[in-house]
Amino acid sequence: MDAATIGFGILQIATVLLILALLYRPLGDWIARIYTSGTDWRVERGMYRLVGVDARSEQTWRAYARGVLIFSAVGVVFVYALQRFQAVLPYSLGLPAVPEGLAFNTAVSFVTNTNWQSYSPELTLGYTVQFAGLAVQNFVSAAVGIAVAIALVRGFARRGSATIGNFWVDLTRGIVRLLLPLSIVAAIALIAAGVVQNFNGFTEVGTISGGTQVLPGGPVASQEAIKELGTNGGGFFNVNSAHPFENPAPWASVLEILLLLAIPVAMPRAFGRMVGDDRQGYAILAVMASIAIVSITAVTWLESLGLGTAPQLAGGAMEGKEVRFGIFGSTLFAGATTLTSTGAVNSMHDSYTALGGMIPMVNMMLGEIAPGGVGAGLYGMLVLAVIAVFVGGLLVGRTPEYVGKKIGPTQIKLASLYILVTPLLVLAGTALSFGIPAIRADVEATSIWNPGVHGLGEVLYAFTSAANNNGSAFAGLTANTPWLNTALGVAMLLGRFIPIVLVLALAGSLAAQQSVPSTSGTLPTHRPQFVGLLAVVAVVITALTYFPVLTLGPLAEGLV
Repeated sequence: MDAATIGFGILQIATVLLILALLYRPLGDWIARIYTSGTDWRVERGMYRLVGVDARSEQTWRAYARGVLIFSAVGVVFVYALQRFQAVLPYSLGLPAVPEGLAFNTAVSFVTNTNWQSYSPELTLGYTVQFAGLAVQNFVSAAVGIAVAIALVRGFARRGSATIGNFWVDLTRGIVRLLLPLSIVAAIALIAAGVVQNFNGFTEVGTISGGTQVLPGGPVASQEAIKELGTNGGGFFNVNSAHPFENPAPWASVLEILLLLAIPVAMPRAFGRMVGDDRQGYAILAVMASIAIVSITAVTWLESLGLGTAPQLAGGAMEGKEVRFGIFGSTLFAGATTLTSTGAVNSMHDSYTALGGMIPMVNMMLGEIAPGGVGAGLYGMLVLAVIAVFVGGLLVGRTPEYVGKKIGPTQIKLASLYILVTPLLVLAGTALSFGIPAIRADVEATSIWNPGVHGLGEVLYAFTSAANNNGSAFAGLTANTPWLNTALGVAMLLGRFIPIVLVLALAGSLAAQQSVPSTSGTLPTHRPQFVGLLAVVAVVITALTYFPVLTLGPLAEGLV
């Protein structure tokens, strides 16, 4: 790459970092005020009356968890029904009903904030399903994640409390006060950038060669905004944010990266404000930023090297990348989307070099904690902080406490179960796909386009993406099969809701405790030493869990 290309790439990264730094305090403070305010807006009071909710009544962690699970189950049924009745809905574009297995997978995908797509959206879903089903779930699934994170923060902040808030209030406030206003502003900015927003259906146009081409339309900008802002990721078109109707220019791509990072980056500030110690928020942010910078630097460097005969002959590893974004714009997006739980892509990760494509996979294996999905990133990092405090206490003989709460056997058991859930789903799903003869035959004959080591990497990436609720894919995998629709759907469900229940149980156990005063034996959790310890814990847990299977897939492919 020439100096001008490198300079422009560095400018993009610097712009993203600067704007995120400027947003950190005001957006984080606003999030904290949303969930600590004692007043309800008029529209919120109307919604509470409509569903019969007492906004002043708080819930135990069990009641809060029941609310999350019941609300999400209803969402799955609703989105599934919309797809099955698509043919009779307005704005169906003449498309038929979605088959049962694919409808199940898609409904689960959007309700779990995964947005995995085993289909080509413009050829499968009409506008009503897109905006009444998928776009609605983009809002509510993101709001659920934020609500769970806030419940855990309350667990740290409260003293001797049997309750952790009200799920229905947290859900409503997250949508009305945070996601909806920001998405409206973002949609207007995207329309200004050239993102499509219409109900025109398919338009046939003439080409300069005298032929014809059919161009899709749709309410894209409104869905694109919340897709990124809520770290959802499901594209309106098949190639997602690589499509010029979704992402028309380099500056629009930078805007989308900012949207998917804004709320997750601001969540540590809200945590610090709510527990009464801003330093704790800065410490969490420092860990997130350190991991993110290393990851994005690594994938950019590996793709810039262009390892392999074909990239070297072509002058760079540009396969699967849009020329208008280049390597820097593509790898910045790839890193951001897999470090969060977004899953949107402006380049095809399957076409990256072997080692470069491994980095987005590892980002998800870390648990998407740097900064992670909206809400999910913060509560994932706080669970790791509980583990780090316990480990630090064992190493130096200090009392395991975190922000005034004692970390005992109950908390460690819940945190340990949390970090075991997604690796178990990822490794079990991958193993079953190759370990059962009939399933393996179907996967190898139908799903894998690139046999051998890379094919293993494609299946491993799929289950990593599903279990961690990311949604991005190695595009060489055909996932619309009975086995993968079912297995990935189950992985998405369990990977979303088992950790949520464990986090809420942890919140309840912490809220019930009284404050533990700091002493000379308390491990400080706002200093660089703890930041380093937490980062090491996050990486080591991943390395020990996934390294063996990585050696069979992308590492083996990249080192031969």
